Amino acid sequence: MATEHVEYMGSLKAQLAKLFEVSLKVTVPNELDVEPLVAACNGKFGDYQCNNAMGLWSKIKGKGAPFRGPPAVGEAIKNNLPTSEMIESCSVAGPGFVNVVLSKNWMAKSIQKMLIEGIDTWAPLPPVKTAVVDFSSPNIAKEMHVGHLRSTIIGDTLARMLEFSKVKVLRRNHVGDWGTQFGMLIEFLFEKFPNFEDATETAIGDLQAFYKASKQRFDADPAFKERAQQAVVRLQGGEDKYRRAWAQICQISRTEFHKVYQRLGVHLEEKGESFYNPYIPGVIEALNKQGLVEESQGARVIFIEGINIPLIVVKSDGGFNYASTDLAALWYRLNEEKAEWIIYVTDVGQQQHFDMFFKAAKRAGWLPQGDSSYPKASHVGFGLVLGEDGKRFRTRNTEVVRLVDLLDEAKVRSKAALIERGKGEEWTEEEIESTAEAVGYGAVKYADLKNNRLTNYTFNFDQMLNDKGNTAVYLLYAHARICSIIRRSGKDIEELKNKGTLVLGHKDERDLGLHLLQFAEVVEEACTNLLPNVLCDYLYNLSEIFSKFYSNPECKVIGSDMETSRLLLCEATAVVMRKCFDLLGITPIYKI
Repeated sequence: MATEHVEYMGSLKAQLAKLFEVSLKVTVPNELDVEPLVAACNGKFGDYQCNNAMGLWSKIKGKGAPFRGPPAVGEAIKNNLPTSEMIESCSVAGPGFVNVVLSKNWMAKSIQKMLIEGIDTWAPLPPVKTAVVDFSSPNIAKEMHVGHLRSTIIGDTLARMLEFSKVKVLRRNHVGDWGTQFGMLIEFLFEKFPNFEDATETAIGDLQAFYKASKQRFDADPAFKERAQQAVVRLQGGEDKYRRAWAQICQISRTEFHKVYQRLGVHLEEKGESFYNPYIPGVIEALNKQGLVEESQGARVIFIEGINIPLIVVKSDGGFNYASTDLAALWYRLNEEKAEWIIYVTDVGQQQHFDMFFKAAKRAGWLPQGDSSYPKASHVGFGLVLGEDGKRFRTRNTEVVRLVDLLDEAKVRSKAALIERGKGEEWTEEEIESTAEAVGYGAVKYADLKNNRLTNYTFNFDQMLNDKGNTAVYLLYAHARICSIIRRSGKDIEELKNKGTLVLGHKDERDLGLHLLQFAEVVEEACTNLLPNVLCDYLYNLSEIFSKFYSNPECKVIGSDMETSRLLLCEATAVVMRKCFDLLGITPIYKI
């Protein structure tokens, strides 16, 4: 290997890619912009592999290159690698695959450095400074349903992963707080409460029932319908009484939404449809000046290549719709909030709408044509939540399940399991409550996040609260067990971090160390592909690899001559598990 010392930060994969980048420039100086193809491998030949040789050979053969085939290209890539304390050895296999075995000493030092400097030093660094994550987004005066639960949980995790990666994240709740239904609601409010400002949440009661009753009046009474339509005009014209009634209804809804967000520990900033409303006319006028807006059957539309229906931006009655609001919101996010990545978390049923709307933005020149450069917009679709009967999740009377009740049920069941295990006698009421919340809410979140989001998933309390298998309960207990190992040792772990030395002598120790070091690239992959289940898979595998290490008699922790090193490895596992929980929005528990 060529002698040049380079020290890189970032994920293992990124650090190795930088070393291979140097080698590729020396190996094929005439080939520009060759991206190093580095991937983790199964450990039979090495820890990582560089797979550029075959692709390069097809480019350079016949150009007088000094190689006789892919294996020779692979040998040259290996020989031109800068020396690095990361790498213990390299070999070339098959058609030029360069296999890399990482240095155990370097791995151990890197883990110990993280323990001293903190897990944030392992954060990946994506090429984005500001992102908008548009998630949850329920409709005012309507109940939040399990679809909103999925959007809230998935959106929060994506926001957390980006925030960990040093991205400024604007968490946006694009609530449905504008539109013709407000005329009906306001008119009904005036009817039921002549002094409408007395209409508190308690007085109105169930806002969902209030919505239904106003809809029945709207459908059955032509005079009421006419008043409701006039109310829309007066609200949109900014008339004070109507604006105040609208604000009153929105506030009652917000109080309901907050109960769900509080239980889930989710923070959002509301910028609803009404916020973007004033921007719509200017945005559509600008698109019109670009020649993108055309007349079609009385409506104003944008035609999208390859799609046989146009994107309607002004309805035939002159009103605006979702597309008008979404275009205004995207314009605002790009131009006012300077976001480079705008992520929308909704069900897969809205895929075509987003596809058309993104293509319209590309036609307007707001977004680049390809999907690999920034700024970019991404739709994060997710499947349905099903009941155990395989149908859309509802209660027996076909009503949508209230999310607050669902989350409370998870907590109640979790608490009952703790009492059954005798914790009522051992723990304080506060400890039982906080553990029941952490486990109950964590179980609901993890059951959603561990699936590929595009698939439907079955909501089943018994499965999600099971303490065996790939569940939050199992993982939270695994973390608590690691904490109890450290406590039982009686050692001061903070002191050991600074004075002790971590060694990866045994194969099981090395396997665990390698998995810990791959944390950054897993977060990077989960962020890049907007797939939280990638992080869940990593966390579950981490607990399995730790179990294999800890249950091996050759890796005895307490009382062995390697106690200090192995306690540090236990602590590193607990630290990485806690960061995974944090990114998934789950509160860890420290004792069981």
